[in-house]
Amino acid sequence: MPAIVLIGAQWGDEGKGKATDLLGSRVDYVVKFNGGNNAGHTVVVGDEKYALHLLPSGILSPGVTPVIANGVVVDVEVLFEELDALSERGVDVSRLKVSLNAHVITAYHRTLDKVTERFLGKRQIGTTGRGIGPAYADKINRVGIRVQDLFDENILRQKVDGALDQKNHMLVKVYNRRAIEAEEIVTELLSYAERLRPMVADTALLLHQALNAGKTVLFEGGQATMLDVDHGTYPFVTSSNATSGGAVTGSGIAPNRIDRVIAVVKAYTTRVGSGPFPTELFDESGEYLRANGFEFGTTTGRPRRCGWYDAPIARYTARINGVTDFVLTKLDVLTGLAEIPVCVAYSVDGVRVDEVPVSQSDFHHAVPIYENFPGWTEDITGVRTFDELPQAAQNYVLALERMSGSRISAIGVGPDREAIVVRHDLID
Repeated sequence: MPAIVLIGAQWGDEGKGKATDLLGSRVDYVVKFNGGNNAGHTVVVGDEKYALHLLPSGILSPGVTPVIANGVVVDVEVLFEELDALSERGVDVSRLKVSLNAHVITAYHRTLDKVTERFLGKRQIGTTGRGIGPAYADKINRVGIRVQDLFDENILRQKVDGALDQKNHMLVKVYNRRAIEAEEIVTELLSYAERLRPMVADTALLLHQALNAGKTVLFEGGQATMLDVDHGTYPFVTSSNATSGGAVTGSGIAPNRIDRVIAVVKAYTTRVGSGPFPTELFDESGEYLRANGFEFGTTTGRPRRCGWYDAPIARYTARINGVTDFVLTKLDVLTGLAEIPVCVAYSVDGVRVDEVPVSQSDFHHAVPIYENFPGWTEDITGVRTFDELPQAAQNYVLALERMSGSRISAIGVGPDREAIVVRHDLID
């Protein structure tokens, strides 16, 4: 059975939770392989809406084993809060597995995240302030705290002392903040150990054994391709690899185990935080998309920047990730527009560019070149086959497919769980 990677094709918030939920009843494991609680999935099940931040969205599917893998940074307090909130709503959370090698977000990571972002002033990146970046920085600097350290008090104390030796100098002398006591951090982290202990595992081995046993494993990326620390719009990116390659390093499976890469892309484009966004709209069209698409962050509540579909970005995503299938979401949001522009290329200093410029400066100055498509007025939220869509909507989807570098296998036509049109099977 396959190993499937599911990633975002734009700047996040594409509706990956809906796509994961579509596959949920047919997979055995859902793995979060990057990021932390700085991103969110909103999943609608019947009349219930679930906002997940740290947990894999597969936790809502009965019989699925959700896994937080080694590439994730874990705020244990947030983890427990999410688990408790789901338990109170009757969701079985007992199957969750957490990697012993995942890194832990501490109070000093959150503090540093907030003060350094404020210190940047106009150069702010748009971080959520949840400690994600500083936790990843400590991981790379080899002074991070891992989940397994919570079960060895001596090692934990040594690591916290070592980390705070440097960080307290920065907090006090650079940012004029009080020093953080190591004992506060150690006491807090040790308090999590006993509850966390039954959840932890060698998740890389667990997933290897699952694939060998013929299980279907879905690897669910946080954030999205254009926020990848290597391949996104650096420095306005997240601190991890949100592309399909991140599923390998972030979970411990081998590259040749991946059978399919599914990228989720909106029928238009949104972005939260700072950074370049060629198709961004500042007029009533942008407000239309924001209002009708309910474009506010799941985790932060921040209004999302909105713009038209960007085909060069979709092609870039297809190339970087080896996309086999796109899932196009929120097609229904475009209903009622007389005309729908699509960015087919850019103009950079008067020169047409058909691909995403590798130069940060060029991408900042990219001006979209649009092709306009007729819109439709018919309600499509009840449509369940492609042929039932209005002809103009069919033409729009087929045009995006031709421009985007891979087939569009499923189309979201409404917020409800079942509001989706499947053109090609995403597993078989």
